[in-house]
Amino acid sequence: MTILAIDSSAKAASVCVANEEKIIGEFFINTSLTHSQTLMPMTEQLLNNTEIKIDKVDAIAVNAGPGSFTGVRIGVAAAKGLAFSNNLPCVSVSTLESMAFNLLGTEGVICAVMDARCSQVYNAMFRISGEKFERLTDDRALSLSDLLSEVRQIDEKIFIVGDGAEITYEFLKNEIQNVVLAPKNKRTQTASSVALAALQKLSEGKTQSAAELMPFYLRLPQAQRELNARLRQN
Repeated sequence: MTILAIDSSAKAASVCVANEEKIIGEFFINTSLTHSQTLMPMTEQLLNNTEIKIDKVDAIAVNAGPGSFTGVRIGVAAAKGLAFSNNLPCVSVSTLESMAFNLLGTEGVICAVMDARCSQVYNAMFRISGEKFERLTDDRALSLSDLLSEVRQIDEKIFIVGDGAEITYEFLKNEIQNVVLAPKNKRTQTASSVALAALQKLSEGKTQSAAELMPFYLRLPQAQRELNARLRQN
């Protein structure tokens, strides 16, 4: 199975082509350019450089959230467009789960975190033992204080990964001795980890159509929350 994976859920953007045997190619960029400027040109160039035609791809995978509302929408829209125009199935991947796949080969609990602002993080917990991967919690938005209360109960080594890793580590490190900040090259979500997560789902038949693929938000966008607050006041 050959899969084309996309990530634009935060500041960085990346695309990857992979199969069960290897990562065939990956482009990654982390600049001030918007994803609408970079994502599709990177995809086209990657397919050209790997000499893989889109009709030889078996599925399109994407980090469908949580993450930046704009970034997630761009990534999902790109995946839907590629899948619909080429009649390909889609694989929806949790951004938090894909980041945990960065640390395959380690032993311990993976605490994946994204900065959700408003004194919260998007978080999910996983356990990895070599190549074995287990989800421990659903994706959720919670305060760092609540996260601290939860991870106090864990005796294993805890690896902090994600674009919220530094703020989370600084909050936890003086309270918990078994937390480790993942190295920079393993900390950010990448399309290659989206591909690894998606290949597992693809083998289990967990696909959906382009029409069914939707962004996954853990909370409403700021503008909608402000509108709802005004409506309640009125």
